[in-house]
Amino acid sequence: MNAPRVRVQRRPVHGVLLLDKPLGFSSNDALQKVKWLLRAEKAGHTGTLDPLASGVLPLCFGAATKFSALQLDAPKTYEAIALLGVTTTTGDAEGEVLQERPVTADQLTPERLAAVQAQFTGPIRQVPPMHSALKKDGKALYEYARAGVEVERPARDVVIHALNMELTHDSQARIAIKFIVKCSKGTYIRTLGEDIGAALGCGAHLIFLRRIDTGGLGVERCVTLAQLEAMTDDERLRQVLPVDTLLAGHKPVTLEEQDAGRFLSGLRRRGPWPDAPAVAVYGERPHALLGVGHVQAGELIPGRLLSPIEIQQILQGAPRAHIERGTLETTL
Repeated sequence: MNAPRVRVQRRPVHGVLLLDKPLGFSSNDALQKVKWLLRAEKAGHTGTLDPLASGVLPLCFGAATKFSALQLDAPKTYEAIALLGVTTTTGDAEGEVLQERPVTADQLTPERLAAVQAQFTGPIRQVPPMHSALKKDGKALYEYARAGVEVERPARDVVIHALNMELTHDSQARIAIKFIVKCSKGTYIRTLGEDIGAALGCGAHLIFLRRIDTGGLGVERCVTLAQLEAMTDDERLRQVLPVDTLLAGHKPVTLEEQDAGRFLSGLRRRGPWPDAPAVAVYGERPHALLGVGHVQAGELIPGRLLSPIEIQQILQGAPRAHIERGTLETTL
């Protein structure tokens, strides 16, 4: 007879955990695993990372989920390896081989590589791969692909902010291209690898993909699932970074107690602030993130706001928060 399942007692957790997602996990699988380890009530991720890719996956908990869309729009940096001379149905090592072609020395001269690197730097257009989650008539493209149906996909504009390429070899000593790319949202690295191979005249498919940065959050700050599993409960909670980790590009604005309460009610405030498209707004006493907004013509206009309950919970989990907690209760 199976033992009864133990119900996990959930709790409010607010902040961002930077996960080094392992291979073989979908973004949602990784999220659910970490959510369970933290016993968190509410969680979300900041955009999918393929099961075949590893690397930076910011996971948002509680109040941080309100700002997860900011990471969707942020530039991302990847390290990838494309095997030359072989194309596949999926653009990566999971697919069936479509064509094999020899790779010749004249295709890989420094001058040729430099020309191709320049060709794919800056604004470019990409045709999304069939094996992607983009939807056509309410159905994901990969569902059509699995059924053997190819549908028309309009090319999309993306930006390659930086691209560095060099020759390397795979584990079988076959020649490949290693590249590090910083790109805009919506860029398909599999497609970039295929297009680089096509430009070199030999074809290519991706055999390695790792995201090393997203919006300034680098892989060196990440924790792995294995590390989390080995930690105590308190150690896991210490891996959760503050909510405003997601707001690095926002200018800080601090409000006095009276204005802080009114701002949290959704009211605009006037002050000596210069125009700014994105500001992170804090209460002065206690020091606490209230939300985001923008400043126009001396007016602070609220955007996404934390609730008083979320702010209280964050302060209760913060060192020395109890010193000024009474102030928060009376001013919010």
